[in-house]
Amino acid sequence: MRSRNMIRILMLEDSAAEAELIRHELERAGLQTLVERVDSEETFCTAIRYFAPDVVLSDHSLGQFDSCAAQAILRDLRPTAAFIIVTGSISGGQSVAAIRAGAEDLVLKSYIGRLAASITEGLAVRRPLHRLTDRQVEVLKLVAEGYRTRDIAKQLGLSAKTVESHRGEIMKRLKMHDVVSLVRYAMRVGLVSAAVGCRNN
Repeated sequence: MRSRNMIRILMLEDSAAEAELIRHELERAGLQTLVERVDSEETFCTAIRYFAPDVVLSDHSLGQFDSCAAQAILRDLRPTAAFIIVTGSISGGQSVAAIRAGAEDLVLKSYIGRLAASITEGLAVRRPLHRLTDRQVEVLKLVAEGYRTRDIAKQLGLSAKTVESHRGEIMKRLKMHDVVSLVRYAMRVGLVSAAVGCRNN
């Protein structure tokens, strides 16, 4: 049984040496972590489902699989997890696209000392999400994407009344009073993208 303070971290990193440096930094910072490393799209998808990470640390590019694709998968499979890019180098345009697509932060490996604070902040801002059921997270995501009540009801196979009930409960549990606040929060935690897509520039 894991400690309540144990942070499940999924590391998408193809270099064992770089992964070890990151692990060392997390230990040095005093974070209690359970870390699993993967290096492909297939193993990433499997780990998201079965390891159920609190945080994903992703290199920007791993051959045919990059952080943009990883973000999209995470948003679909485990939207409550924080996504942080940890990379050796990335262009300014790619950085902006990644943040707009919902990454919590981008940490260069040359400044790895920032990572623990980034993880702590990412977890803190997502803590209210854990007050929601999986269905409420789905409703929140669709509300933030601009869908109307009847469209959400149709998509999720619910009645419009049930969707309205969920929306009211979401506002209550997140302590928010209007849809604009919900949308801002959903964008802040990466449930929805601030951009249509995340592409290399």
